Amino acid sequence: MHDLVVIDPVTRIEGHAKITIKLDDDGQVADTRFHVTEFRGFEEFCKGRPVWEMPSLTARTCGICPVSHLLASAKAGDAVMGVQIPDNAVRLRRIANMGQIIQSHALSFFHLSSPDFLLGFDADPAMRNVFGLMEAEPELARRGIRLRGFGQSVIESIAGRKVHSPGIVPGGIAEPMTEETRLELLGGLDEAYETATIALELFVKMLDGFEREVRAFGEFPSYFLALANDSGTWEHYDGHLKVIDSAGDIAADGVPVSEYRSLVGEASNVDSYLKSPYFKPAVADDDPITDGMYRVGPLARVNMAIAMGSPSADAAQAEFKNRADGIATSSFFFHYARLIEVLACTEQMRTLLEHDHVTDTMVRASGGVNHRRAIGASEAPRGTLFHEYHVDANGILDDVNMIIATGQNNLAMNATVHQIAKEWIDGPEIPEGILNRVEAGIRAFDPCLSCSTHAIGQMPLVVTLVDSAGETVCERIRG
Repeated sequence: MHDLVVIDPVTRIEGHAKITIKLDDDGQVADTRFHVTEFRGFEEFCKGRPVWEMPSLTARTCGICPVSHLLASAKAGDAVMGVQIPDNAVRLRRIANMGQIIQSHALSFFHLSSPDFLLGFDADPAMRNVFGLMEAEPELARRGIRLRGFGQSVIESIAGRKVHSPGIVPGGIAEPMTEETRLELLGGLDEAYETATIALELFVKMLDGFEREVRAFGEFPSYFLALANDSGTWEHYDGHLKVIDSAGDIAADGVPVSEYRSLVGEASNVDSYLKSPYFKPAVADDDPITDGMYRVGPLARVNMAIAMGSPSADAAQAEFKNRADGIATSSFFFHYARLIEVLACTEQMRTLLEHDHVTDTMVRASGGVNHRRAIGASEAPRGTLFHEYHVDANGILDDVNMIIATGQNNLAMNATVHQIAKEWIDGPEIPEGILNRVEAGIRAFDPCLSCSTHAIGQMPLVVTLVDSAGETVCERIRG
């Protein structure tokens, strides 16, 4: 009989997964696997739908990052029509995406990850959660809640609702911004900026106390992929595709979004519903796909940008790169990069809201079906998101492909789990603190598993320890 331990509360990730750790004859970690155990098949039931419905439909893929799907889908709709959307529609879409980044990153840092940083990885799991954080650091917790609320208000103001909003559409934006709304959002920026600054300063101060975690939470070379612009500054909405390696050298640049398949291959896994995208040019016919492992998201974006594009965020990025000695290759720095992006959003949103034409009423272009294949891409909080649509003459979808940011980090998440297990597990037991560190390695990526597999289900996270004979010696379940 193996030990079975049920732990409450549920693990702090969006979705459900299983981790298998295999030991060798000496009781040391030999192999690990990160399994995503959910499936919904969003791409299949989108077939036969009108392309004009797709933003609203695909937003239902996720309740955490619906704006990301709205934007990628709407941009694919723009491409189907072959239209250039009005300049002010671009401004409003950018503001909405910044609101999305703020609310999602605030959720990740304050609600899901900071209990580990502030209460300790080995703290009592009954307290190591947002409620424990509210008791230990009430003002910080309240600030985190208000920061997320501000991001949601931005989304609601532009897109019509906080979740699954109807206002981002093919051709632009459904409704223009009013002067009253503009002033309301400007009024909330000071506190948002202040909270981002406080959180960033706190995290930087704590970093020296997490040297082992920085070294073992996904510290390895990989490629990094993100949208990029011609200036080289931080990009989150538009542009071309760029890939750099762990030394900062360019592996691909200037690739149009419509040619994303020249860079991104997708491999299926027999033990997970989550596919494993890889950087195609790095993988020859007989090479393992791990040769093309790449990471997306805030770590990739902050690594890749020559500057963030605003004063405080530029200074924070400079310190980030100094601490990383150039390119940050530890996945623990995802947390760091998120906070820099929140700071950048608060600064750049102000610039956009103060633009003379942000309340212009011309926010939508119209057109029919002018292209049968279209690709839309945006930078979701978790990384680059692709929507590819094939439509008939009436705009009805024949085929759909969605490549989600979390899926693109799958190879890196597996490598991270393996590295953490090798570092901390020694023998046929998984103490609570070590279990939490294995999970925290996944949390560093802030995975949206339901989104990435387009999934539904009620499965908890399961960590299974297997000996060299294939026998389960320990299993721990959160759920």
